[in-house]
Amino acid sequence: MDRAPDSKSGCWGFKSLLACHFFLLLKDYSMEEIKEKIKVTIQKISQFLKDAKMELKKVTWPTPKQTLASTAVVIVLVFIVSLILGIIDFALAKAIKLILG
Repeated sequence: MDRAPDSKSGCWGFKSLLACHFFLLLKDYSMEEIKEKIKVTIQKISQFLKDAKMELKKVTWPTPKQTLASTAVVIVLVFIVSLILGIIDFALAKAIKLILG
């Protein structure tokens, strides 16, 4: 069942993607066409997974020592920033309390 066009779809409209309507979308196709669509979809998924695996092999992964050092830097910086923000918050709270009485 088609829906009326709206501004979000660029006035092209769209077909419902609800799971219960899936078989209604296939009613216009023969079994051979459906099998071919499934085969093409499986090939596309397979190609995507192969490409993803190939790209992951190209990644330069950090050593455990590098990971530990980076984690330590992040923890120290988070502590410093939280300390600075805590001091600013405390000072502003005191200033507002002083002003408003």
